[in-house]
Amino acid sequence: MNIKYIIIYMLVINILGFIAMGIDKHKAKMADRRIPENTLFGFCFLGGGIGTIAGMYVFHHKTKKKKFTIGMPLIVILEISIILYFKFMF
Repeated sequence: MNIKYIIIYMLVINILGFIAMGIDKHKAKMADRRIPENTLFGFCFLGGGIGTIAGMYVFHHKTKKKKFTIGMPLIVILEISIILYFKFMF
């Protein structure tokens, strides 16, 4: 697979994760219908962990929920570990 497509995908999914956090924070302030937490975690699982975590702290959103402050970094660490494992083992 061409590395260019992987880089584009990673940029897009991280930007979407960041934007999703901002939109959810805005909706929370407006008492509007929110983005489900599973969707926010979905961005993280799909490789958008850095953007989603950045959005958490930039927008001060979900930063008091251990599910997010511990869970999202763990997902990123797990994903990096898997990538490194496959890179060096195969």
